[in-house]
Amino acid sequence: MIGQIFRPCGQILIALLLVTVPTAQSEKVLVFPVDGSHWVNMNILVEALHAKGHNITVIRMADSWYIKEFSPHYTSVNLKSAGGFDEEFFETFAFRLMKIVREGSRWGRLKLEIETWQSTYEMFKIESEMIKNMLEDQPLMQTFRDAKYDLLLTDPLLFVGVILGHFLKLPIVYNVRWTMYNEAHFVSAPSPLSYVPFMMVELSDRMSFFQRVKNVVMFTVAEAQAALLFAPYYNALCEHFIGPGVSFLSLVRGADLWLHRVDFIFEYPRPTMPNIIYMAGFQCKPSKPLPQDLEDFVQSSGDHGVIIMSLGTLIGQLPDDVAEAIAEAFAELPQKIIWRYKGKRPSALGNNTLVMDWMPQNDLLGHPKTRAFVAHGGTNGVQEAIYHGVPIIGFGLIFDQPDNLEKMRVRGAANNVDFATVDKESFLKTVKEVLYDPSYRENMQRLSRLHKDVPVKPLDNAIFWIEFVMRHKGAAHLRTESYKMPWYSYHSVDAILVLISAVSLIILSIYAVIRYFCCRICMKTTKVKLQ
Repeated sequence: MIGQIFRPCGQILIALLLVTVPTAQSEKVLVFPVDGSHWVNMNILVEALHAKGHNITVIRMADSWYIKEFSPHYTSVNLKSAGGFDEEFFETFAFRLMKIVREGSRWGRLKLEIETWQSTYEMFKIESEMIKNMLEDQPLMQTFRDAKYDLLLTDPLLFVGVILGHFLKLPIVYNVRWTMYNEAHFVSAPSPLSYVPFMMVELSDRMSFFQRVKNVVMFTVAEAQAALLFAPYYNALCEHFIGPGVSFLSLVRGADLWLHRVDFIFEYPRPTMPNIIYMAGFQCKPSKPLPQDLEDFVQSSGDHGVIIMSLGTLIGQLPDDVAEAIAEAFAELPQKIIWRYKGKRPSALGNNTLVMDWMPQNDLLGHPKTRAFVAHGGTNGVQEAIYHGVPIIGFGLIFDQPDNLEKMRVRGAANNVDFATVDKESFLKTVKEVLYDPSYRENMQRLSRLHKDVPVKPLDNAIFWIEFVMRHKGAAHLRTESYKMPWYSYHSVDAILVLISAVSLIILSIYAVIRYFCCRICMKTTKVKLQ
């Protein structure tokens, strides 16, 4: 009898709960990604949005090398022109840089830097032409307008997604660490150079006087390069397609939301903004079981465990002398080694080393027998090492890699190798220090605990904020208006000059009055004496 009374009440309660739970609405998302490892990150967001029921359209360029034309998670739109983001260029640059660093040739390094800037300049020209061709393609633009997208998701390492979002008047969300202009914080948030180290100078937030001087100089040089290298191209495009007086920097800063691929476990404390959402490690996940043959190899290591080594997607091979030195050092260790390497097989390779073209890096990092990670210092790999609590032996070479590894070294979770002088003995010494000094593992595991101790998982947080922007048709209330201000107003130069002028005028007026009365008194005194 009691059950019959409460059963209808329970059904009513369940119905009320279902009514009050917000239902997911399918929205349309236009994605303009950057190729290479950046697409690996973007694809995770694409798959997560697709799993939430949203319709995803991905724009890919004619020379895309990671972004597939066909996918169950998105519909692709193929541009006719190339984007200039050439895999071969970056691979060649990385290998040439390694050889020059080993030779210790300053002239060679300078020559390579000049060639790199020339190639980068050409890439900007190619991208500018691609932007022009895309925005002048009226049928394509009309297709985008007719689709009535709710949001544009892009990586601002390239400008094309930024200008497209403003051209279509869509809310814009960034999946970002770098923009084409600078590291994202330096574009969007106050960055006092007294304690915020500029990227790629390998400094901490505790700088000496001369380090602060270096920080200011490097920042100024980077600003000058940006102003001379690509600002003229991008500003001309903004003037033509968006409107007179519009600069590329104002468009970059005008995004509704910045999903930043770092957090303050990795980054040094610094000022931030309300529309910057941190999602470091959003690509990380618990490890899955290894393939049986790989699991057998790992288990054969016994109590010594395994070391894994990978230098990322762009560094497939090393100079022969470095590869031989590493192989020889590995052969003397009791650990088993799993080395992702595509170059010539070193002759000194030991029986304890397994060389692979590809390896399940996340699953190996999460394996309980993994003792250390020899890494190039890319953001993805460092974040995975933090997530799984595995200390790093750093091999940073290009872009942000040395800077990322320096952050880990300062936190006591990594020991870095000097690529210019590395040999068997120095590499072996570095590896043994990380393996047998317990502080490295303890520090990295502490970072791992801090990273995981959050109320919401980074990926879930990122998806929530993307949907937030779609629900509210933007997030203007989180965006500062400072990006519309000229530099002299932003830094209050005009206000300071007015105040200095006013104070100077008051002081001069007081001086004039005092001088006038002093002169009158002197004149009266002189007359009295003469009388």
